[in-house]
Parts: sequence; structure tokens; C-alpha cells
Amino acid sequence: MRILLIGSVKSSEVLLQKLIDMKENIVGVVTNITPNLNSDYVDLSELCIYNNIELMKADNINDVNSIEFIRDKNPDIIYCFGFSQLLSKEIINIPKKGVIGFHPTKLPLNRGRHPLIWTMALGLKETASTFFFINEGADGGDIISQEIVPIYYEDDVMGLYNRMLKMAQKQVEKLTNEIKKGNIVRIKQDDTKANCWRKRYKEDGKIDWRMSSYNIYNLVRALTRPYVGAHFAYKSKDIKVWKVKERIIEGIDNIEPGKVLEVLNDGTFTVKTGSNCIQVLDSDAIEIEVGDYL
Repeated sequence: MRILLIGSVKSSEVLLQKLIDMKENIVGVVTNITPNLNSDYVDLSELCIYNNIELMKADNINDVNSIEFIRDKNPDIIYCFGFSQLLSKEIINIPKKGVIGFHPTKLPLNRGRHPLIWTMALGLKETASTFFFINEGADGGDIISQEIVPIYYEDDVMGLYNRMLKMAQKQVEKLTNEIKKGNIVRIKQDDTKANCWRKRYKEDGKIDWRMSSYNIYNLVRALTRPYVGAHFAYKSKDIKVWKVKERIIEGIDNIEPGKVLEVLNDGTFTVKTGSNCIQVLDSDAIEIEVGDYL
């Protein structure tokens, strides 16, 4: 089976490597030429060169050159894993067996943008690793493989991402073999149950100390490295925050949110929030004292 892969992020690299390890016939790879579009961007060049796979870098997956490259490879199936642009109908119609996408949510729930970040920021207790046939919409095609992935309180976004990828590798091996045998079972998505997450903006990552400690904890662990980081404003400067923990301190019900309660020698500090407290364990350098307001 002739496989062409489209992708430009960590999941693309991991799943491409899995297909290589399976000794599948990968006839080409299309990736993004602009690295700053995704925080988890991965350059697939070295992997392709080492394995003698022809690679094309494209600004627009739907332009004439990209379509000609894909058509010239005559793929039986296209795997689109980790690519931010929607595919045109012209590309979708090229492979005989269709185009398969990957989305790290429990489709039809939570279609759309920034799925791992939204999952963590909203404090969801589980998500899923889902493979589906791509159509002209966003994440709305028939599901062919879906496995639940639990989310633990101790997780940050990279812990969840890595566990998701381990599951996805197992799914790719199984579904690739099923496709070759013609044994794929398609499950139509129920659009009445679907929602679509929007694009996130800078303001979505801002810590407001009036938020509960749990909401702040979720926001920080959702945006930690390799993503952009949560932030709060202090003296006209954005302070990035990478790791926090919740704390319960008795006798502070009359303290306003945003007040600094503790500053330790190791640079960590504790802040009163809308409920309970947050200890900031890793952040940009900041000079503050007990009693300051953030």
C-alpha cells in the first residue's frame, strides 16, 4: 500500500517513525515550510533523508505544486497527522482509500483548534486518541479508531501529549493493517453532539488572580513548555509562568485575590486567588515582596 504523509509537528514525526519501523511503503511526505506556525513544530527533513523518503515543503498544502507532488506519488492512502490547514476536495479525492486524520479528542466532541491546550485548560478528566476519514469540514469525518486517554491531576500538557502518542502508535499499526485487509469499520459522527473549539489568543493565557486556584493550575499546565506559557501582568510587563501548585492556607478568607503571601529564597512565591492559593514554582524572574499585589 502506497502511503503519503502530511504533517509538521511532534505527532507527525512519531507516527511517521512508527510507519517506517513497520516497513510500510511511504512514497512521500509533505510538511510546512514555516516553522513558527506551531509550538511543537518538527522538521521532518532529517528523518526523510535518512530513510530515502521524498519530502516537499509547502506554504499552502492546496496550491498547484503541492497537489501535483501528491498526485505524482499516486498514494493509495494519505495520512494527515498534525497539519493546521484544511485539505481541499481535490487532494481528498486523490487517494483510492481516502485521507485519514488524527485528532486528540473524543470526537465528535471538541473538534477544532488547540485541542490539547483546551483539554487541559478546561480541566477535563479524559480525552481520546481518534483517527477518522477527512472530509472538507473540520474533524467531522467517519471515525475508524478511537481510544480513551485518561487525564491525571499531576499531568501537564506534555505528559498528556506523550501518553496520547503512545496510544496513537498502537492505533496506527492496527488500522494500517486493517486498511490493507479491507477490514476498516467506519462510524459516522453524530453532528448533534459536536462542538468546535475556537482559536486561542494571548488573552486566553492571562492569569487573573480572581480565578480559582484550580482554574489557574489548569491554565498553567495547559500552556507550559513547549507552548507559549501562561502569563500575568506586573508593572506593565508580562511574566510567564511555567509551573504552579495549589495550596490551602487557613485564615485568609479576608485577603484579596492577587496579594503575595509568601516569597521564598528559591524564588518561588505564593499568591491568594479567588479560592485558595497558588504557589508559583517556575516563572520569569520577578522582584516582589510579601504584601505586594499582582
